[in-house]
Amino acid sequence: MSTQHQIPSYLTPHETGPWAVYLEQIDRVTPYLGHLSRWVETLKRPKRILVVDVPIERDDGSIAHFEGYRVQHNTSRGPGKGGVRFHQDVTLSEVMALSAWMTIKNSAVNVPYGGAKGGIRVDPKTLSHGELMRMTRRYTSEIGIIIGPDKDIPAPDVNTNEQTMAWMMDTYSMNEGRTATGVVTGKPISLGGSLGRREATGRGVFVVGCEAASKRGLDIAGAKIAVQGFGNVGGIAARLFAEAGAKIVAVQDHGGTIFHSNGLNVHKLLEHVAAHGSVAGFEGAEAVLPDQEFFAVHCDILIPAALEQQITAANADQIKAKIILEGANGPTTPEADDILRDKGVLVVPDVIANAGGVTVSYFEWVQDFSSYFWSEDEINQRLTRIMKEAFHAVWQVTEDKSVSLRTAAFIIGCSRVLQAREVRGLYP
Repeated sequence: MSTQHQIPSYLTPHETGPWAVYLEQIDRVTPYLGHLSRWVETLKRPKRILVVDVPIERDDGSIAHFEGYRVQHNTSRGPGKGGVRFHQDVTLSEVMALSAWMTIKNSAVNVPYGGAKGGIRVDPKTLSHGELMRMTRRYTSEIGIIIGPDKDIPAPDVNTNEQTMAWMMDTYSMNEGRTATGVVTGKPISLGGSLGRREATGRGVFVVGCEAASKRGLDIAGAKIAVQGFGNVGGIAARLFAEAGAKIVAVQDHGGTIFHSNGLNVHKLLEHVAAHGSVAGFEGAEAVLPDQEFFAVHCDILIPAALEQQITAANADQIKAKIILEGANGPTTPEADDILRDKGVLVVPDVIANAGGVTVSYFEWVQDFSSYFWSEDEINQRLTRIMKEAFHAVWQVTEDKSVSLRTAAFIIGCSRVLQAREVRGLYP
């Protein structure tokens, strides 16, 4: 079946982008699935899609409506798991693709979750604190019929944070008549959150990046790194790499692109971003570059940690990096993957590179159920072990089958999901 016929009828043509990318990735891995390919259509059809209206009363007394989504892609291996993003460009196609990548990611690192994702199409910067709270609570009430500690567990994503999760947990708990800390992860520590969760995704990027560099004979000390996105993922990863002796030579975010050939002062840059909201105006930069020149920067490691579909056929050929660590979800299109492969660039895919966040979310969920909490050292040690094991398992498949790391990660992830589907069978 061709990809164009796999686009669900409820998606309009301009909304198919991210979902079409995911479908092509599945098509590419199907020949490696053996007898399990009989079940591959399971991966091309989300289990459940909920589109909700989210009305709120604005501070001025007017009523505003926002469109919200929660997609459960697959729950064969466990409850759905995936973040909630607030962004003005959120589409159903995007949320569907993100939920599907969560299915593969959770399976690839072997945590017992399926894939889910949520979002609201809104620019949160246009809302007051009170409006943001009311929107979050209304959204949680609307999707409350399909989420729960053993059904689907949301987490923070783009423009959402610990406070968002606290509101979601409280709203769900009030509707249930009990305190249900395990309904979301990424919560404040005082509400059952886990130590190490805030840094987990960036730390996972760092751990996997060090393993990939070792495989390529690249010394992290002195390595030049460019980072797109300087939030919880890119910022943390940059700090950890800098502390290991690497030079962060370029950083791009929504405010612009800054460059320093001898490395930016990451600690001062993090302070600047915390105070001003972006890298724009940072005095420690050697130059401010046009945004389109970011991917052409000379570096050893490139970390796209912003949004999906940033590395495309239009800019992949400009990339000078030896290794790409996908801190964001879906930042590289299949066409760009082909170009990078031909250039000899090692792409460490999102489903492995940024799986640190969901791994520690799993730790948080387990701690909430047991009401017994681990130290941050324990969290980081367990995270490092799981990330290294997952990377080396993927690397072994890459060598055994002569495929890219992305295809290898998808072989492992898809096989585990489809094995669960096969042994469970169909009901009724």
